[in-house]
Amino acid sequence: MPDSAPIAGLPVAVFGFDLAEAAQIRRIRSLIALGCDVTSFCQRREGSPDFTPEWRNVDLGLVRHNDIRGRAAGAARAVGRALVGWRRIAGARLIVARNLDLAMIALTARRLAAIRAGRQAAPLVYECLDIHDLMTRRDRIGRIMRRAERHVLSQAELLVVSSPGFLENHFTPVQRYRGPSAVVENKLWLGLDAGARPPRPAPRRPDGAPLTIGLVGSIRCQASVDLLMRTADLMGDRLRVRIAGALHDHALDGFAAALAARGNVDWTGRYAYPQGLAAAYDCCDLVWAQDMWQRGTNSDWLLPNRIYEASWCGCPSLALSDTQTGRQILRQGLGWTIDRATPEALAAFLTALRPEDLRSRRDALLARPEADFVQTKDDVLPFLAPALRGRGPLGLGAAAASATG
Repeated sequence: MPDSAPIAGLPVAVFGFDLAEAAQIRRIRSLIALGCDVTSFCQRREGSPDFTPEWRNVDLGLVRHNDIRGRAAGAARAVGRALVGWRRIAGARLIVARNLDLAMIALTARRLAAIRAGRQAAPLVYECLDIHDLMTRRDRIGRIMRRAERHVLSQAELLVVSSPGFLENHFTPVQRYRGPSAVVENKLWLGLDAGARPPRPAPRRPDGAPLTIGLVGSIRCQASVDLLMRTADLMGDRLRVRIAGALHDHALDGFAAALAARGNVDWTGRYAYPQGLAAAYDCCDLVWAQDMWQRGTNSDWLLPNRIYEASWCGCPSLALSDTQTGRQILRQGLGWTIDRATPEALAAFLTALRPEDLRSRRDALLARPEADFVQTKDDVLPFLAPALRGRGPLGLGAAAASATG
């Protein structure tokens, strides 16, 4: 493992879109575990659970779902709120901005803080979590959004994405980006101390139980919920659908009624991360891993966290064959794919799936090293490359080598 001395106490400012969002919490905790002194500048999302971070945070205000105009109008207020912590911004050696809104806010706050402090601004890392559907529109709004992102890219010293599909389908062909980039997959974050991690679970299948397919994590995809509900109707008592995680009510229509109408569909509620992972995947024979709410664009390009969670738990994944998720599942031996997202196609696959195939795939996943599914120190180091460049062996080693461009 490289010498960590260049990291110790490295001041980092993280601009995030939802203080309570699980992936953001994972990212900040991973940077802290590396030794960084992190200050977050985070918005709060309507409907998110209460969360009090164990690190220093500057509140950027409340954001409502699907309120694009409100978000735009609130950007100036967010800059003003951020400047309450201007010394932390000016003193940062690195600024990480998680999505376009926050990157624009971070750039403005960075410039103003640097002017106030009379020093050079810290390098910016632009972390793209999803390609929002506004970015793929062919109208004037889409052109404005892509122009704004190109401005961010021109100011950023590093672009970080969670899937190579974002580079291959958006940043390279559409945005013509040729700068430094790194792929940091959205694996589990369980800390650097392997001894303090929760034990790796193994799903159990009660004798005589029907085949159970899970939908686990952030439940926001209406198409996936509809697919599983209709497949449950087709298969009856031969199938159970188990849904676990945070429901995005603003994105789901009639979920409570659909759930109440079916005796073979369960929702087990939210779960704590990572302590609740074992219970969330317990009794699932496989999980539906495909996001379909932006089919043809973002959903086809992303790599969801659930394929890493499920695999760590020994639970095979199922997705569509023509997506980045499906190709990753086949390439890495994480499960299976189907060609069409119809209840008939899914029911036919599940009916033909043999118990011995499930056992074999589960055992193979549990035999894989944890590092295939859990972030290590080396996985996170690319974020720090702009700040560590030239600061000893780490600045020229793992972090810099992981960024391409």
